[in-house]
Amino acid sequence: MTPAVAPLTEMPDPQFVMSGEGVAIATYTWGEPDADTVLCVHGFASSTRDNWVNTGWVRDLTRAGYRVLAVDQRGHGASEKPHDSRAYSMAALVGDLVTVLDTYLLDDIKYVGYSLGARVGWQFAVDVPHHVSRSVLGGVPDGTPLARLKIDQARSYVEEGIEVEDPVTRNYVTLAERVAGNDIRALIALAEGMRLGDNDPDPTKPPQQPVLFATGTEDAIFERSRALAEATPNGMFAPIPGRHHFNTPGSRDFRQRAIAFLAD
Repeated sequence: MTPAVAPLTEMPDPQFVMSGEGVAIATYTWGEPDADTVLCVHGFASSTRDNWVNTGWVRDLTRAGYRVLAVDQRGHGASEKPHDSRAYSMAALVGDLVTVLDTYLLDDIKYVGYSLGARVGWQFAVDVPHHVSRSVLGGVPDGTPLARLKIDQARSYVEEGIEVEDPVTRNYVTLAERVAGNDIRALIALAEGMRLGDNDPDPTKPPQQPVLFATGTEDAIFERSRALAEATPNGMFAPIPGRHHFNTPGSRDFRQRAIAFLAD
């Protein structure tokens, strides 16, 4: 007999929060309003639905007794999607999350982020430490987010239909096209904006809170993510067996280890 699979959580209608410069950010909540809140932030070219709902994270977190607050980062999901690269600085992405917490009247949350959401989570914990008690950072980029993406090839593909030759860029374009509603021009602007300023995680100024770093063993950034964990005073590292960068969010092992860490 095949064991029953628990149904995934339904997707509510988004509630929009306006950023400081007027960008509409889509937010979603599940669970009891007075429960401890976990803020979930997805990766590049993904969304709340893709990273957290369809993979069972929201279901398992609410079963564990948490309230889940999730956002579609600007340029993604139901949020507004500027085409200007200057709209996608790290300060803007962190600022969006601060505005969301202020709007929901939340002072202290637990944080779960993946890939770009993990990179933003690192900076969020560093810049506004009073808001974060502990974090789970999955597949955290080791350097400037999306630095390996060839902007010119991605733009030529979108504007002229020219085939992408660079394999890394091709993977990102395929990922972007996989998620319904993605605006590839906005995602290219995001990738370009992430290169403005110094957006590398600084291992000499790591988060001070307890942080679980979780990275797939087949992910190209595995060892560099481990190095960031070792540089973090209260960091732990969890290898996710047999997973690469794009399928780690769906790992049951990842979910279980994260939820156990959040409850510790």
